[in-house]
Amino acid sequence: MEKKNSANFKVGAILTGIVLVCMAVGFFWTPYDPEAMDGAQKLAGVSLAHPMGCDNFGRDILSRVLKGGGTTLLVAFGTVAIGACCGIVAGAFTGYYGGIVDEIFMRINDALFAFPSILLGLVFVSLLGSGKYNVIIALGIAFIPSFARIVRSEFIRCKGMDYVKSAKLAGAGDLRVMFVHILPNVMTTLSSSIMIGFNNAVLAEAGMSYLGIGVQPPDASLGRMLSEAQTYLFSAPGYAVFPGTVLILTVLGFSLLAEGIKERRQGS
Repeated sequence: MEKKNSANFKVGAILTGIVLVCMAVGFFWTPYDPEAMDGAQKLAGVSLAHPMGCDNFGRDILSRVLKGGGTTLLVAFGTVAIGACCGIVAGAFTGYYGGIVDEIFMRINDALFAFPSILLGLVFVSLLGSGKYNVIIALGIAFIPSFARIVRSEFIRCKGMDYVKSAKLAGAGDLRVMFVHILPNVMTTLSSSIMIGFNNAVLAEAGMSYLGIGVQPPDASLGRMLSEAQTYLFSAPGYAVFPGTVLILTVLGFSLLAEGIKERRQGS
């Protein structure tokens, strides 16, 4: 069992690390300008000059994958940051204090949780408008219920434990008890949920950009590239294969990392 846990965690960490490093490089350097068009290179195949070929506008696909992958991960990080921070605060207060506020909040939370995050994201994007920053806000709001639910259940479990009672006897206030004593003990459980959140956020952004309501031109994203490539699946398959492969590896890396963290926690 230990070898399996180690394998999931290590493979996930390696895949995620490779993707993150490549996308980080894309923020500062790309072989070509991702938006530079060259009519002579329209749908050009793989070559030394263009290792992933060119798209229907003659833009270098490698440069667009690096830049677009960075945009996709930026949206995912922003989404998880908003969802996790707001969810932690909401779940901590409702789980710690309970009462009528907890009941009202959880009924609302359950109603929102019944809908997939991407559907809630579509609703909020229709209200806020498209574009990467609006997508971050929309998906972040949509992700709050899942994080709040996890944190609430952990706070309910932990608030009666001896270390919490000892902190109260020592004169610690409620905020200190919640965020200094309980929250660090919740983070081991929350860490795998955060990895799953990254996974879901990447897929949600890619799906929304594929539908044309996510990241908008001139910004590139993996979902946007797949949408643009669908017309050329047979004439220029590399146009879709390369961004699609990066998307798959990203999702697989986060999934294996989440599974590895979960298995390590269960084995400890």
